[in-house]
Amino acid sequence: MIINISRYWSCLLILAPLLFASCKKDPQVTPVVNPPTTNPDPVGTRTQLTLDSIFLYAREVYYWNDALPEKETFDPRKYISGSSDLSNYNRELFDITQIKINPLTGKPYEFVAGSSNPNVSAGYAKYSYIQDRTTKNPTGFVPDRQSSVDLEGNGNDMGLALSAIGTADNYDIRIRYASPGSPAAKAGLGRGDVITKFNGVTVGSNFDSEVNHINNAMNGTSVTIAGKKKDGTAFDRTLTKTVYKSGPIYKDTVITTGSKKVGYLAYARFSNTENSKPALDQSFAEFASAGVTDLVIDLRYNGGGYVNVAQHLTNLIAPSSLNGTKMFSEKFNSTMQSGKATILKNQPLLDANDKVQYQNGRLVTYADIDYSEAQNTYNFSKAGSLNGIQQVIFIVTGNTASASELVINNLKPHMNVKVIGKQSYGKPIGFFPITVENRYDVYYSMFTSINSVGETDYFAGFTPDYDVADDVTRDFGDPAELSFAAALRFIDKGSFIAATNTLSSVFIKGGKQRVSSAAVAVREITPENDFKGMIETRHKIKR
Repeated sequence: MIINISRYWSCLLILAPLLFASCKKDPQVTPVVNPPTTNPDPVGTRTQLTLDSIFLYAREVYYWNDALPEKETFDPRKYISGSSDLSNYNRELFDITQIKINPLTGKPYEFVAGSSNPNVSAGYAKYSYIQDRTTKNPTGFVPDRQSSVDLEGNGNDMGLALSAIGTADNYDIRIRYASPGSPAAKAGLGRGDVITKFNGVTVGSNFDSEVNHINNAMNGTSVTIAGKKKDGTAFDRTLTKTVYKSGPIYKDTVITTGSKKVGYLAYARFSNTENSKPALDQSFAEFASAGVTDLVIDLRYNGGGYVNVAQHLTNLIAPSSLNGTKMFSEKFNSTMQSGKATILKNQPLLDANDKVQYQNGRLVTYADIDYSEAQNTYNFSKAGSLNGIQQVIFIVTGNTASASELVINNLKPHMNVKVIGKQSYGKPIGFFPITVENRYDVYYSMFTSINSVGETDYFAGFTPDYDVADDVTRDFGDPAELSFAAALRFIDKGSFIAATNTLSSVFIKGGKQRVSSAAVAVREITPENDFKGMIETRHKIKR
């Protein structure tokens, strides 16, 4: 259930430390490219050479490469104590990412408090990660940063995400969301429904002892669940893990509040253009037809995805008066901007048909791309027919990251933007994959996004203008749901004053209370490690 990167990336071939293998769609081509030349050691096992490659690539493409020591000092081959090659590679990458210190916090830019990863005993980096390409969704699973639905809209599960709400000895299991098109959604289940039994075992009275049973039941190939829907009717369903295609929108609706019509959109992920663009275009066409004056964009579980889709959503929201002005730019490290990241000659640039490209008889590689900020600046270009929106409210949580935050940052200088919910994740960092050993895609932090007024350093996330609990007891788009209710109240009255912002319960993700004022805490049970990222697929070749 690791994300399945788009066709532009799915066939990238290893070049460090050995030779290229051909793309699966182009088996007749086997280009030979020289191995990395930055302090290589030509002698060693395949694992040792891969450890070398992970560090050597970081020395040139990692955003904070200025802090990395020489290869001999770092000694990448010391990572041999893990239970598998992947665990060793993860440990190495984690240590690389903990070197650069953020002066504002005194901690690494990629520090995550209290994080854990089965592959990395000391935790995982906040942004960078490694993906095993042999276990991508929908045919495999790795207990890393999995997502129940990948960025191509492929699911391979039952489609349920669950939360516990209440005290340890008196709690409900609520459906946080059911992925569109999933077995759960087809069974009529949705956000806010209560599950009281898993495989015949009643839960709700002892969370500490029952949570393992819940997780084991949900990790099986099928599960029988019983409970009550939001309207009080009982249900009893057996769900079977299935490969399915999922849409990216949980809910869209139009609500009238006072004299204003509000368009509400709950958006799951910035999936690829084929999956997201038609759905987004349809929602915004309906908003325009209904005469929507204000927008509420619900990104509370949206961990990001493709930058070009984030740009499209921005253009759907923004007024046409911004056309031709700067939306954002991407800033790579000085090594890449100056064309000195020569190690990228070992990564071929594939075309839209997953084939290698040649220019003047020479193989085109990622070293041929222009990484200057000027050539990676994008302007507004109005999309859709919804125009004249001057106010947009975003609903966010700690799961709102990367491409989601990019949209917010893009619009802040130009529109009345409000953020409600909980502190967002904080990821102004993007990447594209580097393939090693013809098996692992390494996602190094590579560039920061900068809006039209130079704002980029939201590493701690966006602080909400109004702090409100994630109300998992109500459906997306329900005017009584706490976050949406707060947004509607602000649109109607111009103020967040005199509103309740708490549920009445106990748990929080990780067992720690997020907000001291909240009477209820909500603990996310599964999935706990959704993808968080911002992937760039557009590249301009130097001429």
